[in-house]
Amino acid sequence: MSGSIAEAVLIAQVLASVGMFGVIWTIQLVHYPLMANIPPTAFVDYERQHTKVITLIVGPLMAVEGICVLAVFFARPSGISFWLALTGGIVEALAIGTTAFVSAPLHGRLEKGYDAALLSRLIRTNWIRTVAWTTRGFIAVAMLVLFL
Repeated sequence: MSGSIAEAVLIAQVLASVGMFGVIWTIQLVHYPLMANIPPTAFVDYERQHTKVITLIVGPLMAVEGICVLAVFFARPSGISFWLALTGGIVEALAIGTTAFVSAPLHGRLEKGYDAALLSRLIRTNWIRTVAWTTRGFIAVAMLVLFL
């Protein structure tokens, strides 16, 4: 991949990865900890709304990011090393995998009722996604800089 297509893919990747970087840090430091302050009688409705609304934000970002990661890996733009593309893919897989196999199931269980231990586990395990998307943001920016 070269030229304007590569540039567009790398810019889209930066926007999606940096977008997820901002979302995940807000979730980790603000949103999840504040969930402990939701009254138990309102928690189920709150959790359902959270899941529904956050998906509208992260779904498109994750989709764009995933497509860009695959495009960069399988049709590497000039200046992007195999190892950087591979590392970016591994970190993306870690973020998506943790979302699908840890965070989403915990949210599903929390939709049935407030549980302090589950919320604590969600906050602790979310550090995996926070580190992964932070790393993705830096990798995406590095790739764009290397390309340009």
